[in-house]
Amino acid sequence: MTDTGFGTPLVLLHAFPVDSRMWRGVEESLVEHIRVIAPDQRGMGKTPLVLSGEDGERLPEPSLDVVAADVLRELDERGLDRVLVGGCSMGGYVAMALLRAAPHRVAGLLLVDTRAGADGPEQRANRLAAAERAEREGVGWLADTMLPNLLGDTTHRERPHVVATAQELVRTQPAAGVAWAQRAMAARPDSTGLLRRVQVPTLVVVGEEDRVTPPEVAQDLAGSIPDAELVVLPRCGHLPPLEDPDAFAEVTLAWVRRVAERV
Repeated sequence: MTDTGFGTPLVLLHAFPVDSRMWRGVEESLVEHIRVIAPDQRGMGKTPLVLSGEDGERLPEPSLDVVAADVLRELDERGLDRVLVGGCSMGGYVAMALLRAAPHRVAGLLLVDTRAGADGPEQRANRLAAAERAEREGVGWLADTMLPNLLGDTTHRERPHVVATAQELVRTQPAAGVAWAQRAMAARPDSTGLLRRVQVPTLVVVGEEDRVTPPEVAQDLAGSIPDAELVVLPRCGHLPPLEDPDAFAEVTLAWVRRVAERV
């Protein structure tokens, strides 16, 4: 968890299978102007799967609603009633779960390389198989399997330092947390109807080279949300905050400044 800067609070929820370190380059630009709160999802990064004192310290069933409740608890501890909420990929799913649980706490929505729909049968089966493999073998195989699609062609070709950082982020994730997150994502509901009722300003961002949730998916997402804007970031794949943090921070800060009075 990082909590830095002052002013308008923006909560940034990370993608899978990384942690809040994916936002570091973005935070460097944003914290001069706004407050940035970036938690690790439970089981990822430095957050344990079972939180201290939690229901007899038993592991909860995999659900992004549990993660949303974690975020709300963090906001309560900081005395924050309303915040801007941003999420990349899995973080976008968590943002939708947060919107479902406590819409009055969300003053604006930043959805990055994500989708509203639930998994289909094949994708759900793939997630469950990956969860079992992580528990059985650890996560040594995960970076090689996922990063070719998570990072854009430009990043693979011209940004070896980003590829190396992404590999390190993936390889240092706990296997149990990876498995729990996969099962939680597999169980998530369709949020299309929820987003059609959104009453807060929304920015949808997508990498031009994203193969996981390509620009046409983002266009459909933005088109289904009232008061939504769409920005396509060139030369980026599925993880623009990691691939081009300066460009991502620029569009994010411009949006925050437009909607800050609603917080």
